[in-house]
Parts: sequence; C-alpha cells; structure tokens
Amino acid sequence: MKSSKHIAVICNYELKPERIGGMDRFFIAYDQACKEKGYEVDWFFSNSEVHSFYKNLKVFVSEGIAAEKQFLEYSKDLMRYDIVITHFVALCTPFFQKLKNEREAYIIAVDHNPRPLNGLPIKKKLRNKIKGVLYSKYIDCFVGVSKYTVSCILEDYGSHLRRKTLLVYNGIKTSLYEERKSENFGKMIVASHLRESKGIQDLIEAVNLLPEENKVYLKIDIYGEGPMQMELERKVELYDLENQITFKGSSSELPNLLQEYSFLLQPTYMECFSLSILESLAANVPVITTPVGGNPEIIKEGENGFIFKAGHIQTLSSIIDKVLQKQYKIDKKVNLLIKEQFSLERMVEEHIKLLPCT
Repeated sequence: MKSSKHIAVICNYELKPERIGGMDRFFIAYDQACKEKGYEVDWFFSNSEVHSFYKNLKVFVSEGIAAEKQFLEYSKDLMRYDIVITHFVALCTPFFQKLKNEREAYIIAVDHNPRPLNGLPIKKKLRNKIKGVLYSKYIDCFVGVSKYTVSCILEDYGSHLRRKTLLVYNGIKTSLYEERKSENFGKMIVASHLRESKGIQDLIEAVNLLPEENKVYLKIDIYGEGPMQMELERKVELYDLENQITFKGSSSELPNLLQEYSFLLQPTYMECFSLSILESLAANVPVITTPVGGNPEIIKEGENGFIFKAGHIQTLSSIIDKVLQKQYKIDKKVNLLIKEQFSLERMVEEHIKLLPCT
C-alpha cells in the first residue's frame, strides 16, 4: 500500500440542494472521518451540481455519463489511488478489472442496489454468475447494507465471495429528528422517489377503497419527485382524493416535519435497507410497509409498524382503515432502537474499519 493514503469514492448518486438525505450526511461525515485518519478523499458523482452542503469536499461531477466512466476519464495519467470505494455502482463489471489493472488500488464495493420483487430473470442470473467468476477477484471487499443485501450478493455472484463480503447497516444522524409527541391522528406521510417500484400507485388505490365515513379523517402528504408524479396526480384527481392526498415535492426539512405525522407509508416493491424507515422511526413515527429487502430486519409487526405483502392493495387499505378506526395502535416509543443500533456515527465507524491498515 502506497504512503499517499488517497481515496476515490465513486457514486452514481445525484447531489440535489433541495434533497439533503441520509446518504448526503453519511458522505460528509465519512469524508471528515477519513481526513482525521490522514486520508485525502476525491468524490465522483453522476449528473450532479455541487452545492453548499458539499463545500468542504473535493467533488468532481459528471453530466450525462456514469460516475465510474467520469472517474476513468479524469484520473487517467493524473494520479493513482490507494483505495477506491464505489456506491450505487453495478458490481462485478469490467470497470473493476480496469481499476485493479491500472491503479493497483484496494477496492471496496458497497451494494445499495435493490433486486426485483420476484427475483432476477434466468438470463440475468446466469450473466451475474459469469460476472462473479470473471470480475469478483478484482474487488477486495463487498459490502451489503442489510442481511438481505449480503444474501443477494452471494446469490447473484457466487457463494465463494462469503469470505470477503461484510454487512454494514445504513445509519442516520438521529439527533436531527424531532420526536413525535402527539398522536397526529389520521396524518400520514410518504417520503419516496416517485417511480413505479415504490408502489405509490397502490397506496392511491388503497385509499380509494376506504369507506367514505373513515376516509374523511385521512390526510397523506407525499414528499418526493420522480417520473410517475404526473400519473399519480392524475389518479388522485380521477378518484377525487385531493382532500386526502397532497403532493409536496422534495424537501430538505423532513427531519423537522416527520414529527407532525402518525405513520410513514412505504408500499415499496424493491428495497435494500430503507433510510426513510430509519428516519421515520428516529422521529418516533411508526411505519406501514412491505416485507421486501431489509425491511423485516427493522420493522416488527405491531411493535414499530405493520407489514403487508407488496402489491396487496386490499390489505394495505384494511391496515389504514383499522388505524383510522383505532383498532391498530402503536403506543410505545419506536425510536430507541434507531438511536442505539442505526446511528450515523456507527455507520461511519464501521465503514472506516473497512479501510486497510486502520
């Protein structure tokens, strides 16, 4: 290992000033922790604009190309890195072979990528197995952000990776989240990218199925943006649900806003380990969600939330209805586990331990 202690972090992640979330806070905290250990860190993001939140980081952004391609173009013949870390980058591709051959870096690949609800197609499974044989040897450490993700890495790319595949849970800065102290009856929140896999269309259908006498007590605010927004807004209008469902757009104020709600709704079809769930629980707001990805590793039925099978609209509607009828209640605090086991500080510490010679 060279003495320069230089790290490149490559992220297919957009920096947006109106959306400061858990991963943004992790990147800032991780950069600071690396500097305290004597490392220099260069950050490569895709399709982004650098804004004031990242003012203390050395950031390189791309336009219209993936972060890994931008990294290869920038760093060619300019510098060599001791360590390269990837986030939100596909695993076991020729990119990692090129990295190892040209830079001799220690490579850590962090997997945040959710898998389809019904698994990968046979052809994709076979391709992944082949990629695992061809390219996994160029990655020194695989990291899953949940037990589910670790299992997916081993299933997708081969059980031979077990010895170098580790679990590091996502975490959040718990001190940012104001604690809910009131019931906030009937007020619920969605914090999600608005794409099909997040299941917001199912939520609208579920609300439409509610009895009229209970529907009047419900108020859902949807925070987020994405390609399905117009379609979802049309569905709300079609069902005449404007009094129940409001689209709020993106907001960096969610840490303060979550306390105003009684439940987070997350009808998702795909997830690795949801930061939105951690953030909601940190604000003492229980969660109604699906058992996909790492969700069951944090949500316990009747203790800090309720779980329904993804795509089961009638079941979701029934859960919301029972909450509105006060048949389903969660009265105890739900934020203690997050403070103890899923803090940002713990996440940063575990990622720092992955670095060689620390």
